[in-house]
Amino acid sequence: MTARILALIGGLGLALAVVPARGQTAAGGHLYHLDPSPTTVAYGYYDAAAKPVLRIHSGDRVQIGTLITSTPPRLEKAGVPANEVQQSLKDIVEKVTDKGPGGHILTGPIYVEGAEPGDVLEVRILKIRLDLPYAYNAFGPHSGFIPEDFQESRMKIIPLDRQAMVARFAPGIVIPLHPFFGSMGDAPPPEAGRVSSNPPGTHAGNLDDKDLVVGTTLYIPVHAPGALFEVGDGHAGQGHGEVDITALETSLTGTFQLIDRKDLHFEWPRAETPTSYITMGEDKDLVTATKTAVRQMIEYLTTARHLSREDAYMLASVAADLSITELVDGNVGVHMSIPKAIFSARRK
Repeated sequence: MTARILALIGGLGLALAVVPARGQTAAGGHLYHLDPSPTTVAYGYYDAAAKPVLRIHSGDRVQIGTLITSTPPRLEKAGVPANEVQQSLKDIVEKVTDKGPGGHILTGPIYVEGAEPGDVLEVRILKIRLDLPYAYNAFGPHSGFIPEDFQESRMKIIPLDRQAMVARFAPGIVIPLHPFFGSMGDAPPPEAGRVSSNPPGTHAGNLDDKDLVVGTTLYIPVHAPGALFEVGDGHAGQGHGEVDITALETSLTGTFQLIDRKDLHFEWPRAETPTSYITMGEDKDLVTATKTAVRQMIEYLTTARHLSREDAYMLASVAADLSITELVDGNVGVHMSIPKAIFSARRK
């Protein structure tokens, strides 16, 4: 970038950590880099009124750095050496005063030119990099799925072997790593105002869905101009449900391609993995969330696979699986997945 362009960006209130790469690549679109800093994060919220920190065009790719969901004092008290706590985390916790109501440090928002309410934002997860040699897991007396059973707080630092891609939880217990972002979302409807980063919803957000790994595409309904994509809550791995309220919490860098889809229209987030199609439902009530996921699967099968509603309901029963993805953050999350392999003769 020239000094003049950098000055213009500064005048627009955009962080200098946003650096476009040279030209275009075979993947299409420009590649941008967005690092977390006090001026490039939304601390604990999604909001249609939030000012974007980066503007891109549909099809562009962004390499986005994200930070562990904790504070330096908590990490150091649990045993992380001070020099292994990221300086960017220290800066953000110290300098960002506009925080909450949630607790996640989300990088963004990113404005996708041309995206409008009623569209769908297609989020292709191209790469994920583990940025730390450790993760943590923690719970407290007022959090998790069974807080009545645990009266004291506990935080455990868990070494990550990034070469072998395992977490060494304890002697004789080794957990395979499957990095993913617990929170990926866009702005909620403007009338909702500032929404906590904790519960998932129609804007996606804190889905905590361990299947959203590299090679997966997340589809999010657009509620506000530009979509305003944010990402954070990096996990090195997790069990479905995240029952104690945290996963293998760590810092991740991800590369995403963001595409405005004007040909898609639906009310709830969906996803496509290399092997499955996924529909989702979120609500305070588990039954309601489950019914939403099932109804969304029926809608997918009728619109994309051209089945009757009756056949779609039957196929969902005999071939699709339900999973509880989120139990501990206000809204519960359920997803329903159906394998691609059963559609051998037909395409999406």
